[in-house]
Amino acid sequence: MLAVTLLFAGAGAFAAPAQNAAPLMVGGNFSSRVGNGQTVVFDQQARNAEVAALNARLQNKDFAGTVRRINELTARNLLDQRFYLLLAIAYDGLHRYDDVIYSAGEAIAVAPQDPRPYILRAQAYLQTGDYERSRLDVEKALRLNPKSQLALKVKKDLETKNSTRTVRTGKTGGQQSRPAPQWLVFYFVAIVLAIAIFVYLRYEDVFRRGPRTAFNRKEVEVKEQYDFLRQIGEGGMGKVYEAYDKVLKRKVAIKRVRPELVRSAYVREQFLAEARMVALLRHPCIVEIYTVIESESSLYLVFEYVDGQTLETRLDIDGRIPFSEAKRIFDYVCRGLHYAHSQDIIHCDLKPGNIMIKEDGTAKVMDFGVAKKAMEGNTGARTVAGTPAYMAPEQQKGFMRKQSDVYSLALCLYEALVGQVPWSVKGFDIATKRIYPASKLAPGIPPEVDKLLEDALREDPKERIQSIDEFWSRLNAIEPLPEENLEQTHY
Repeated sequence: MLAVTLLFAGAGAFAAPAQNAAPLMVGGNFSSRVGNGQTVVFDQQARNAEVAALNARLQNKDFAGTVRRINELTARNLLDQRFYLLLAIAYDGLHRYDDVIYSAGEAIAVAPQDPRPYILRAQAYLQTGDYERSRLDVEKALRLNPKSQLALKVKKDLETKNSTRTVRTGKTGGQQSRPAPQWLVFYFVAIVLAIAIFVYLRYEDVFRRGPRTAFNRKEVEVKEQYDFLRQIGEGGMGKVYEAYDKVLKRKVAIKRVRPELVRSAYVREQFLAEARMVALLRHPCIVEIYTVIESESSLYLVFEYVDGQTLETRLDIDGRIPFSEAKRIFDYVCRGLHYAHSQDIIHCDLKPGNIMIKEDGTAKVMDFGVAKKAMEGNTGARTVAGTPAYMAPEQQKGFMRKQSDVYSLALCLYEALVGQVPWSVKGFDIATKRIYPASKLAPGIPPEVDKLLEDALREDPKERIQSIDEFWSRLNAIEPLPEENLEQTHY
């Protein structure tokens, strides 16, 4: 062990022979008060005796006792410059290399020509992997004492360590390879991990799906069973085509969902579950979903084909519709929504573009593509979906309830009667969010409609009209005015 070897190699330099073994002597330069009031003086003879006692402890490998004794003496202000070197030797025996470096440095400060603290510190640096500082200290020790066997041993150990590092890193010519900073390693790992996660999420279906042949077969079956005649619509979820079912000999409407919406296997499964749920709805006032077809690149929703035009198209042509006609159209809309709510299904995307008016004047609600199952309690279905201009305030925050459909229904009625949604009407108070009364914007609208719309468009869903049935009961009770002049508007 370096500490014991160093101790025996220079023991004579630590202390002069003491005539008296007593560690403390009276009379000298350093003094301290003891418990009985006697002044204890730490003179040269006492210090030599104490150093000799510490040497004996080190020779017996009582390194912890040496550290403890020196700390006791320094705490009482009984000091000696040789304590630093003794501490460095004791800490080396305890393998406390950071303390060796500190104590050896203090010893070098008081005795810069003594090679021993340099050797101790070089050994400590070697143990902690700081090879460059170890080299500087061992070279200094050899300059002070070129024949020091301990310094030569540390130098040999250092050369062995450097040779091992050179072979491991592939460096030649004595060059030392500095390891990459730890933060750079973490940064590189984080980048690689982020790329791997992105690739997995982006192409999750590629990792999870089964053999391609099954999907290819379904893609072929779609094209073999249906003739795609023309595109009849396009929305945020995909394109809608008029098609002909060659097996059942009937027209159908097919929505091809955008591939990016269902690329993730998890999202695809959620979408399929919701589509199958809506496919269970069977009502004369709801456009029926016949089937859902899953292919490799997308999903196909096959709908009942309805001859007619959407309320959105009708408003684009006529601007607005009379109250009596709107009342008749919304009778069918309310019937369809009431049935869906009775099955705990929320439409979530009710707007004029999803209200189909047939040639005989009846109407159907369509496109339950983002519909959600109503949840128990007051929180509602937790997601964000729909068309922003027709979404209830809580729906924009991701909480959808049956009252959210009431809100969207009222917006559709307002637009049908006035020709605009409330937010685009001049006079809308954005600060209080109070809508401008519909009866003041267009003729032929009974004043009772204003109160109905106000109650259905309240921001707090708890203060809003609570059900489709209540909304229709109040709308049905309002009688049309005697005459309606559609040419006169006030906006």
